[in-house]
Amino acid sequence: MNAPSRYELFVLADGEPKLTVDEDTKIPNAATLTINKEDHTLANMLRAQLLHLPYVLFAGYKVPHPLEPRVIIKLQTDGTMTPIQAVQESCDKLITVLAAMKQQFTQESNMARARGDAGDEGYGALEGMDAGGGFGF
Repeated sequence: MNAPSRYELFVLADGEPKLTVDEDTKIPNAATLTINKEDHTLANMLRAQLLHLPYVLFAGYKVPHPLEPRVIIKLQTDGTMTPIQAVQESCDKLITVLAAMKQQFTQESNMARARGDAGDEGYGALEGMDAGGGFGF
């Protein structure tokens, strides 16, 4: 089978860096970040958060190959902050947002458990779906 073992998808090998940063020499205030042992999940969240910053001109990512657990993020700033500072700020904001989301989920889950409706019972067909399982378009 061509797929690597699951272990190799998230555990760094000895001496393998989690992050490498290459500053772009052709484009001002630009950098390329390579993050090992990550996939679309982290890359897309980070890209979206970077684009929320007013001084980020460009942020994009790619996964070189589906069987390779590595993402490449390219970004450019307007010069008021370096690309590394932009990534650091975006990571800090993502940590804050995810912590708030976890807290809200836990709170809602506890409230549902207290009401007694935390189980799967009561979930029938989704609203708007017809008897065949489609949305009837």
